[in-house]
Amino acid sequence: QVQLVESGGGLVQPGGSLRLSCVASGNIFTINFLDWGWFRQTPGKQREWVAGLRSGGSTNYADAVNERFTISRDSAKNTVYLQMNSLKPDDTAVYYCRARSSRGLDFWGQGTQVTVSS
Repeated sequence: QVQLVESGGGLVQPGGSLRLSCVASGNIFTINFLDWGWFRQTPGKQREWVAGLRSGGSTNYADAVNERFTISRDSAKNTVYLQMNSLKPDDTAVYYCRARSSRGLDFWGQGTQVTVSS
């Protein structure tokens, strides 16, 4: 089994920055991961995709966060990051990390709260 644990959330003022981390543990070396993603969810709304990173290194972003957020990975630390700059109140949400295996299995973290407010 694989466990994902997010951290780095918190309260930040508009225009500020945060870096979220997602650490993978467990049987990660027995699984071929195709891609990693960050999602977010606010109360009463569906979880929405924010950013993705494929195993080959390509990245893509939702229009709402493009050029403000950056997804990256440190394989040696089994960690995926989401650098969030120029944060807006609309970015307030619980942020989740997801890992997808080559067999189509999805693994999710428990989420970390990000609140952007003055």
